[in-house]
Amino acid sequence: MALPVAEWRGRTARLWAALDPALRERLAAASLRDAVRLGCDLLRTEEEEEAALLHLCHQAPTDKKPEAASWYREQGNREFKRGQYRAALRLYSKAASHELPGSPEVSVCFANRSAALLHLGHFEVCLEDIARAESHGYPDRLLPKVLLRKAECLLCLGRLQDAQDILRVLESKIALDGVMTAHLTRLNKLSQLKVKLGEKERCPEPAGEARGGIQGEPEIWEENNGISGASSSVSLSFDAERGRHLVASQDIVAGQSLVKEEAFVSVLCPGESLALQGGDTTWDTGATNADLYCHRCLRQLLASVPCQGCSYAKYCSQDCADMAWQQYHRTECSLGALLLTLGVFCHVALRTVLLAGFAEVSRLVAWSHSGDKNLENPEASCKPLRGAPEAGAGSRGVPGCDSSGRYQSSYQALFHLLPHTEQHSPEHKFLCTLSVVAVCRQLQAAGLEAAVLNQESPQQWSKPKMCEKTSDELSPELKTVAEAMLRHVLQLQCNAQAITVMQELGPGDGAVVDKKPVRLATAFFPVLSLLNHSCCPNTSVSFSGTAATVRASQPISSGQEVLHCYGPHWCRMRVAERQQLLSQYFFECRCRACLEELESPVRSVVSIRNSFCCPKCQAQMQGEEDTLCCSNEACATSASRDHLSGRLQDLQQQIRKALDLLGVGKADQTIKMLLKCQMDAGTFLSPEHLLMGEMEDHLAQVYATLGKWQEAARHLKKSIEIVEMHHGPSSVETGHELFKLAQILFNGFAVSEALSTIQRAEGILSVHFGPQSAQIQELQEMKACLSELPRNILQRT
Repeated sequence: MALPVAEWRGRTARLWAALDPALRERLAAASLRDAVRLGCDLLRTEEEEEAALLHLCHQAPTDKKPEAASWYREQGNREFKRGQYRAALRLYSKAASHELPGSPEVSVCFANRSAALLHLGHFEVCLEDIARAESHGYPDRLLPKVLLRKAECLLCLGRLQDAQDILRVLESKIALDGVMTAHLTRLNKLSQLKVKLGEKERCPEPAGEARGGIQGEPEIWEENNGISGASSSVSLSFDAERGRHLVASQDIVAGQSLVKEEAFVSVLCPGESLALQGGDTTWDTGATNADLYCHRCLRQLLASVPCQGCSYAKYCSQDCADMAWQQYHRTECSLGALLLTLGVFCHVALRTVLLAGFAEVSRLVAWSHSGDKNLENPEASCKPLRGAPEAGAGSRGVPGCDSSGRYQSSYQALFHLLPHTEQHSPEHKFLCTLSVVAVCRQLQAAGLEAAVLNQESPQQWSKPKMCEKTSDELSPELKTVAEAMLRHVLQLQCNAQAITVMQELGPGDGAVVDKKPVRLATAFFPVLSLLNHSCCPNTSVSFSGTAATVRASQPISSGQEVLHCYGPHWCRMRVAERQQLLSQYFFECRCRACLEELESPVRSVVSIRNSFCCPKCQAQMQGEEDTLCCSNEACATSASRDHLSGRLQDLQQQIRKALDLLGVGKADQTIKMLLKCQMDAGTFLSPEHLLMGEMEDHLAQVYATLGKWQEAARHLKKSIEIVEMHHGPSSVETGHELFKLAQILFNGFAVSEALSTIQRAEGILSVHFGPQSAQIQELQEMKACLSELPRNILQRT
């Protein structure tokens, strides 16, 4: 959630409406500095509003609750006994995040989680959790159990000597215990392991060659001298109409990398709940982005390392946890509930200031006071660059460049991104102002001002802060912080970049893995922000952790502008809908797709393909009013748009119910229900409607779960036809569908067709994601496996 929760937005709206008109006028016209000063005065006198905000924070608690840890551990034990090891793994992680650091209970959580990891075959990570359990004081009486598990892991990893050493320690511990009957099961398991160990020593496994996909040619990459993280094939340009932008300085081929940039700052979005097994309880058993990804590097979590101070922040390793604490989390930790309540934009703004450091923040804020007009209107202080100059040429006058004329991914470049202060609505500015002031007041009340100003010694960082009441007046330094934060919150509306990831739908253990793009984090990428929008872009952006890579999705001629799509793609919606969505960026899109559609008297392709059809003759329904008429003059049937939209909503609900049946193993009923939905859809939807393709995709998924590969392939091919019509044959959407078809053909042993599909999917996905992406590697592994089959089998298929 980018903005604050609805309750806080409602309260600030009511407060704004109740203000004296003269004060509203002052706030609407105020500079960032004056807005913060007025916001401080208001929030200091409106104690009821501040109390209400703190009350809202109780709905998103991030403190540790040992009683919650106990409950999560019990739920994990229940799932473990049922053989649901993935669910148990996540529940044990939730339990560990609520346990107090250094307590014996947290060691039990790690030990329990190691058992789930062993069953899932993650032996290295299992060993890490066993080490964590031992370092947190795992009870000595239970130690034989984890030592046995450790030996089994080492054996599976082929570390025979280490396994032998652990078994000796284990034997000695059991021998010292007087009550041998308590260890009969472990002794039996120990003897079995010793037999396996002996067999491995006598018959060592051949080393073998490392498996894996055929590696493509390494990409030629020469970094730009004038733009950090950009290729030498692009250059920085500037004019009054388009502002800063990138142009091709040479001919660029499809798939070529143009920008490789690490986010200056990123904050994980809490995400939607992904339900796990378990009933209705006081605590949520669902897994969200916060449980599934590292809060610092965004790497997918398997066995998270919890923050020692809160239950919210989780990391992929102790190194990430320590780095996050040092850079920003020592300040954010006690504010977790407040930051969740005020939304991701507010959180990004605070973390941006913390990462930049107060010295740099105060320098740029002070500089902005003497040059506000130049900052808001960079064309006023910069001569337009003509044409497409060589990299770095003439760029000294471009806002955000350093003294040498280089544009870097830096706080200075980020600070120069336009906040569009004048164009935001006064109510929105008021909401943002009160929110950042509330954060700074809480920083002061919690005694965290010194940490924000980078004035604490490292020895003080790890000590928990006690809330201490300070003056109601915000310090001048924190007012500077609030002003910078307000600037960044306003900048984010136009410059925030969503970091997305392809997330698996369902348990992820099927032969065919279905994935969907999920917004994982919100970030600032100063160099990526140089790309202007087009509804028909010539680039594709992919992410690996906190790093973004921009690739050419089609050939780009020298001198042509490099363009990025901010969201509303011409394939997905009509021009009127796109323009409405783009209004948040404070510009009117004049890209080729928009101009062609606005000037053409013919209905857009998107409108036609996603249109309703006549219930009687199946011709297209047309009209912009509430009543639609059949395009077939001989039919002349009319229907209410609301009625047809209601039928569409009912149909979508029926499809969701069908997929719910699949989730509980009722595949046959799912097929019957989806086929019925198809028949119903055919009576009022265009055959090319995207929903028709989605239903074909769902049917393919069901048949794949039943192992009926030919049927699955038949339905998926129909889905691909519709996806190609909407998004194009070389689109990323088509690539994902072809990837699924390759999996189905591979599992169905349709060798020659699988190989040709793999080749096509590889060609499309490598353009959008590069040759090292996980999907490309999997396609190459499938191709290598099929290519190794005997020649007579290849000839028959």
